[in-house]
Amino acid sequence: MKEKNGFSVNGYIAVSIILIIAPLALLGASNNPTWLLLLGIDVACLLGLFMVQPNQGRVLMLFGSYVGTVKASGLRWTVPLFIRRNISLRLRNFESSRIKVNDAHGNPIEIATVVVWSVNDTYDATFEVDDYAMFVNIQSEAALRNMSSRYPYDQQDSEETALRSDPEAVSEALRIEIQERLDKAGVKIHEARISHLAYAPEIASAMLQRQQASAIIAARQKIVDGAVGMVDMALTQLSQRQIVELDEERKAAMVSNLLVVLCSERNTQPVVNAGSLY
Repeated sequence: MKEKNGFSVNGYIAVSIILIIAPLALLGASNNPTWLLLLGIDVACLLGLFMVQPNQGRVLMLFGSYVGTVKASGLRWTVPLFIRRNISLRLRNFESSRIKVNDAHGNPIEIATVVVWSVNDTYDATFEVDDYAMFVNIQSEAALRNMSSRYPYDQQDSEETALRSDPEAVSEALRIEIQERLDKAGVKIHEARISHLAYAPEIASAMLQRQQASAIIAARQKIVDGAVGMVDMALTQLSQRQIVELDEERKAAMVSNLLVVLCSERNTQPVVNAGSLY
C-alpha cells in the first residue's frame, strides 16, 4: 500500500455548523427531545476538528487501518473516529559521526557526511519502519561505510575517481546509495555530502610524507619538461641564426650546463670564461 489522500473538509464549515446548532440545542433542551441529536451533531463536529501546519501531514487511521493522509494546511475536519497522527514533511539535516573505514586501497580513513532528507511517503514512514528518523541515521552511516570502501582517498592515476579529488561524483554516488536504502521508509534524499575526510591518525604522518613526495615529483617533472624545451629552443635558434657552430661534445656540455642552471633548487654561480671558446 502507498500513501493516499485522506478524507477531510474545510474546518471552518464545521465551526459554522457548531455555532448554528449549539444555540438551537440549548433553546430546545427543555421542550424538544431532538436536542440530544443536535447536541450529538455538535459534539461530532467539535471532535472532528484538527489543525495541519505548513509542510506537515496528518495520517488518518480507523481501527488500526490506514485510511489516508491529509496534507492541506489550515483548519480541517474529518470523521471523529479517525485517529490522527502528526508527521513532519519538512527538510531535515543529519550529520553522521566520524567513522573509521578502509578505502579502496586498504588505507584507514576517517569520514563523515551531512544528509538532507524529508519524508516523501507518509504511509511507508509510519507503517513500514518503527522509527523512520532513527532508520535514516543508521542506514546513512551504513551507506557511507559501503560507499567509501569503493573509492580510494587519493588518485593513483588520472582516470580514477577519488574521495578527495572528486567531491561532486562521490556526493552523487553517496546520495544514490542512501536513497536505495531509504526508499522502503518513504524518505527522499535531497543532498548528501562528505563533511569530514582525513587519514586515520595512525597513518596520517606517513601519508602526509607520501603526498609531499608526490607533489615534489610532479613539480620536478614540470621543471624538467620546461628546461628541456628551453634547451632545445636555445640550440635551435643558435643553429638557425648561425651565431656559433658547436660540435657534439660542446653541445652536450652546453645542454648539461643549461639543465643544471634551469633545474637547480638554488641560484647557480656561473663561471665566466674570458678566454677562447675552447
